[in-house]
Amino acid sequence: MTEAERIRILIADDHAVVREGLRAVIQSRPDMQVIGEAADGAAAVDRARELQPDVILMDLLMPRKSGVEAIGDIIRENSRARILVLTSFSDDDQAFPAIRAGALGYVLKDSLPEELVQAIRAVHRGEPSLHPTIARKLMAELGGARPAEPREPLTEREIDVLKLLARGMNNAEIAEALVVSKRTVDSHINNILAKLQVANRTQAVLYALRQGLVGLHD
Repeated sequence: MTEAERIRILIADDHAVVREGLRAVIQSRPDMQVIGEAADGAAAVDRARELQPDVILMDLLMPRKSGVEAIGDIIRENSRARILVLTSFSDDDQAFPAIRAGALGYVLKDSLPEELVQAIRAVHRGEPSLHPTIARKLMAELGGARPAEPREPLTEREIDVLKLLARGMNNAEIAEALVVSKRTVDSHINNILAKLQVANRTQAVLYALRQGLVGLHD
């Protein structure tokens, strides 16, 4: 694998020991490389602008600018940025604001190395990656509030696609399951995001969970 084919990763965390540990895990994988680090939220925004990484690992509790604020700034400058949040039980109350800001995935800081690696790969593919514990807490935070109505009703096929998205399938797997082309699935997902008025697949998955279209263990 050439250097150009590797997933280019920016690590943003204010603890040097955490950054060192993440770097060690990432650099041990032949398809990944760490291209930069940031020790606070403001630096994360600057480094993201400068380096244009494929995936950004973002801590939520950082000095100068919080992870949620940094995510919002990065997404406003580059709507295609793919951000994987690093979270712990002490800061998971910011999980839903970070998703609303544009984060695509969540991984707990005490996750196994392979779980982190799989989450990075999923987010790089543009797929949501929600740790089950975080998904439950997000649902609890949402509580009983009524979800916003879609701009237009979803079609039956779009609901089918949304259910499979919520089960963690990528576009190719959804195409195989529904016996359609990947291009058709791409079109359905774009329509779903537009109708639900959400920024990414993670937000669409949360909508499916809130509406009861799929459960956390389906």
